[in-house]
Amino acid sequence: MKSITANLIQVSLTPVTYPRGMRLMIILTCLAIVGCNASIYAKDGVTDGDTFYLAPRAYSDDDPVLQSWVAYSLMKSACQLELGGANPARNSDYGCEFTARRHLLEAWESRRAEHADASDDYLNSLLRVRDAGFLDEYTVRYFGRAHWLVPAEVRTADFQAWQREHLRHHRPQTHIIGSWNYRAL
Repeated sequence: MKSITANLIQVSLTPVTYPRGMRLMIILTCLAIVGCNASIYAKDGVTDGDTFYLAPRAYSDDDPVLQSWVAYSLMKSACQLELGGANPARNSDYGCEFTARRHLLEAWESRRAEHADASDDYLNSLLRVRDAGFLDEYTVRYFGRAHWLVPAEVRTADFQAWQREHLRHHRPQTHIIGSWNYRAL
């Protein structure tokens, strides 16, 4: 008769064949654990941090649409950093969003002038919004937060009337070309 310890060791050394699905689940779980980096996490689709890094693609791809969104990303992240705080990635401000959208359109017009074949439905519709004088209102309507301080000149009723006629089935877009992370100490 063997001791209890010997029986446990013998049982644990017995080869076990897991079903194919369970093996896949074990491998994926191990990969997820290995791939996790505790210094970066995303919440609400935003990566936290105190430093903004452009995506490598931003340096090598001359696509006019992409480069316009790069301009937006840099302007917005610079403004968020200027607002400060422990976690600039979480800063949300009317001025930052409005300025970044205005810069996005300036970059789009510049890139489009250089690339005659460039086209983007969203950016073109945003140009129409700006040309109609409603970029402020658009920013507040589609990206506004309850804590924003909005200028008194924002004409929401006028924009809503214009929007019903000119922006039916519109879906706002934001493309951040990069990510936030924490600086190494």
